[in-house]
Amino acid sequence: MIDSTTHARITVSADGEGGPYIVVPLAQLGAVESMLRGQGISFSVDANAISVGGRPAVVFINLGRGADPGRVQRVLDAAA
Repeated sequence: MIDSTTHARITVSADGEGGPYIVVPLAQLGAVESMLRGQGISFSVDANAISVGGRPAVVFINLGRGADPGRVQRVLDAAA
């Protein structure tokens, strides 16, 4: 899946202390949520969207410590 604001590939980050996460534009949150639910992937969404430097707001999707980042990345990539 491509980020609608940066036009870069959306990637799973595995450097978080709470487990892997995804950062997506707020405008794409619904599509990513539907995709993850459709694949049976558990996640939680941060309550607050963040906008830095006047850029469109982004939201963090937390996958949790037990998540398989590779599987989630394959799901995102299939939606490209």
